[in-house]
Amino acid sequence: MRIKFWGVRGSIPTPGKNTVRYGGNTPCIEVRPDKETLLILDAGTGLSILGDELMQLKQRIEAHILLSHTHWDHIQGLPFFYPAMDERNTFTITGSNYKDVSLQSILSNQMQAAYFPLQFDELKANIHFRSIQEESFSIGPATIESMYVNHPGHALGFRITCNGKSLVYISDNEPFKPEHSDSVLNKVEKSVVDLYKRQEGDPNSRIVRFAGGADIFIHDATFTPGEYEHKKMWGHADYLFAVRMAVEARIKKLVLFHHSRHHSDNDIDRILEKCRQELQNHSYQPECIAAAEGLELSL
Repeated sequence: MRIKFWGVRGSIPTPGKNTVRYGGNTPCIEVRPDKETLLILDAGTGLSILGDELMQLKQRIEAHILLSHTHWDHIQGLPFFYPAMDERNTFTITGSNYKDVSLQSILSNQMQAAYFPLQFDELKANIHFRSIQEESFSIGPATIESMYVNHPGHALGFRITCNGKSLVYISDNEPFKPEHSDSVLNKVEKSVVDLYKRQEGDPNSRIVRFAGGADIFIHDATFTPGEYEHKKMWGHADYLFAVRMAVEARIKKLVLFHHSRHHSDNDIDRILEKCRQELQNHSYQPECIAAAEGLELSL
């Protein structure tokens, strides 16, 4: 399995001299379980760059786009994804509906004439939609598992397993705390909150169980612990929570993801170093790196 990062930033694209090394595009990851199968995790602005690369191949493209959720930073690359304008290509977009609005409607609405000059039904590629909840299914040689995470908008995490190797992707996720559950209901769907409340012991053991033993664990590390104290119930984690989940799940490699728009390259360097120092306090010490545009990993 080959993995390449095309967008690693959260909330809003962040170009500029202070984000050159880690990149300023929003979430998009290319995953190739084998030579024939293309999976794309999220459709942030990094998707447009991936699309340009795919067009250079001058080949018919068939791919599955797995959306963690439909917040802007995870879908805003889709209107600029040039392969979707080629009638030879086929895409299956998989994700969760939001309340009574279908996945197809959500993505079509962002391309209404008031917002974009090209409407969704003008895209020439064959585009199919698949609405999922918590379930397991196969794409090519890979098994995909999904689970709801603690983030507004029916957000999903994914586990991709192929040839005995596994990648877990949890882009946007906040620690679930029972004392906040009533307040969380204002943002997160009741059905998702109930899943966490029914969990015995620490509700976040849902994440631990889902990620257990993964070779690569990509997790939200948007905030520092100090920032998180002022931004609770925003739907994101601090880096120490990502470290704790990685240790408890006994994963092999932690990848810090969804970098804050306020964090420069140097800030991310410091966060990475603090995570590595924190891991030294644990008997189990997985490798820890920070996601960067262009980073390639292999399993």
